[in-house]
Amino acid sequence: MSFDHNDHYHRLLLRRVPRNRGAALDVGCGTGQFARRLAHLGMEVDAIDPSEEVIAEARTLSGLTTGDRIPRFHHADIAEVELPKKHYDFISCIASIHHMPFDTVAAMRDALAPGGVLVILGCYPEKTWLDWAWSLAAVPVNAAARPAVAVKEKLRSVASATRQGKVKAPVRRPTIPLAEIRREAAVLLPGCNIRRLLFWRYLLVFRNHG
Repeated sequence: MSFDHNDHYHRLLLRRVPRNRGAALDVGCGTGQFARRLAHLGMEVDAIDPSEEVIAEARTLSGLTTGDRIPRFHHADIAEVELPKKHYDFISCIASIHHMPFDTVAAMRDALAPGGVLVILGCYPEKTWLDWAWSLAAVPVNAAARPAVAVKEKLRSVASATRQGKVKAPVRRPTIPLAEIRREAAVLLPGCNIRRLLFWRYLLVFRNHG
């Protein structure tokens, strides 16, 4: 049973949602799990992904939910979409920034409303001894988490398991080292905070103070 590292960090990202909980954008939404969590908070959610297959799956899975607002899923490439300026209170980009030019963050930055927050859960390749040290530290924790995930899956009802769907978002290996990401982010997202996370991820948080 695999351990989904992106899902593991959803709660961490949700803690960055502003109190006003207005409009949200989920970039590279995949089958929409995080977008649905944002909608569950009462947010008006736009969710986009370049894969037509996963967007279709996201719409199907969202149609099975009850009692929540349903995200608006769009089949689109963020690099080709003109986002509304100063509109979104929260923008998330989970394990998808490495599927696009990093400077795409500038468009996300400009789409943030005053006080809005951009969070990026990103992946990076191991290039330095520190990268490898974190990777080695993650291996035993990752192995220990797998049995817990297996038990959770066994306890889940058949209906709930069915709602998970079978379509998976396309996967691509990251190529930009974390040091380079820090340099580019410092220019494009001044004042942002980047910290390394255990499971081969980093968290970038930027707040629009304009």
